[in-house]
Amino acid sequence: MKQSRGNFSGRLGLILASAGSAVGLGNLWRFPTECGKNGGSAFLIIYLACVIVFGLPVMVSEFMIGRSARVSVGRAYDVLSPRTPWKWSGRMQVLTPLIILCFYNVVAGWTLWYTGAAAVDYFPTLASQGDAQVFGQFFQTFVGSWWQQIVCLIIFSLLTHVVIVQGVSKGIERASKLMMPGLFILLLVLVGCALFMSGAKSGLAFLFQPDFSKINSSVILSAMGQAFFSLSLGMGILTTYASYFRDDANLGKSAISICVIDTLVALLCGMFIFPTVFTAGIEPTAGPSLLFETLPSVFQQAFGGNHILAYVMSLSFFVLLVLATLTSAISVHEAITSYVAEAFHLSRKSAARIVTLITTSLGIFCALSLGAGADWLTWGGRSLFDWFDYITAKWMLPLAGFFISIYAGWWLSKRVWWVQMTNAGTRQFPFFSIFFFMVRWVCPVGILLIFLNELGVFGG
Repeated sequence: MKQSRGNFSGRLGLILASAGSAVGLGNLWRFPTECGKNGGSAFLIIYLACVIVFGLPVMVSEFMIGRSARVSVGRAYDVLSPRTPWKWSGRMQVLTPLIILCFYNVVAGWTLWYTGAAAVDYFPTLASQGDAQVFGQFFQTFVGSWWQQIVCLIIFSLLTHVVIVQGVSKGIERASKLMMPGLFILLLVLVGCALFMSGAKSGLAFLFQPDFSKINSSVILSAMGQAFFSLSLGMGILTTYASYFRDDANLGKSAISICVIDTLVALLCGMFIFPTVFTAGIEPTAGPSLLFETLPSVFQQAFGGNHILAYVMSLSFFVLLVLATLTSAISVHEAITSYVAEAFHLSRKSAARIVTLITTSLGIFCALSLGAGADWLTWGGRSLFDWFDYITAKWMLPLAGFFISIYAGWWLSKRVWWVQMTNAGTRQFPFFSIFFFMVRWVCPVGILLIFLNELGVFGG
């Protein structure tokens, strides 16, 4: 059956939906962690430069491919370059989000469980034991419980599914318009509270005072990688979303708006995280464990004298996590669902059911690999969860980004560039030559360096 493609109703909807795909757990833990490991504000300066000269051109390339083809990422290269091997680049950008959603749903389930624990005010009970290690034990007990993880995973998968089956404007766009403002409000509340902590001055100084002696090749490569992953580049999401853009959408301005929103969220997360961890006297380099083992304890340490404030901070933070994971999961799901519907001539609801069933089923095995099924779901020292994460982050995402830049810079005609960036001559795009140069030369080299750095070629 022929699919009628939906469209975003306006610029606000497409920007919030696309920004929602970028704003996720990477902003909430990876950006602060990378800052902590790489010298704070020295990393921030390089990161902002990488977003401008590296992330923005690749994002625009994905937008051009998506709106030119007017199909999902899995078929976009077939439409623009039929009977060429480029189709496999599109297929890879469907397989990548499929694998990512399997383990991402597991982590999203964790945010639901912790939101419930915060809502029933369970964290003060843990803190009363007088040992910060109990928060780590709480997390390990939860991960080791197969039924708790699976129930939370299924609930989260169903929440994502409900939005997807509603379509582009009634589902994705409407959900983004509700959740993204809510995410910003919660984040601003958290930042406001953090600024009154005793460690606020030290935390903000760590984030904003530049120390150029910290800048080296390792910091630059880490910043490039963070810009790439934070903006959801190479996942097929932005290409698929661009296929829903209206003809009068300004691709350049839309990309800039999305980069600004994503960077602003990352900065606000840093303004919340660093004052909080400095108040508690811990190192700002805790990594993913920061969210589920460190911060619940930190909230009780920082606000132990004010039970209400500790409760509000804990609950607000984990609701924020749920919103961030949900907006990202919706976009990842859509990239897969759109292709399945088109490739197999299915309705959106049928395609969404298939995707939800596959990702939830594989997600259950990922969850089991961390606890009850670790013995039979671990190979080569990595669990199934870790393998899915490793394959996508270290191999598939960088390779997809590399192919996107090569295709847009060397294969896609300048006529397509001109039509898409100027809306067939109805808009001015004064940076055409600069963007084209960046996509053709700078981005492929940058992505290749990220790829090699992620594999440890440079000793990082």
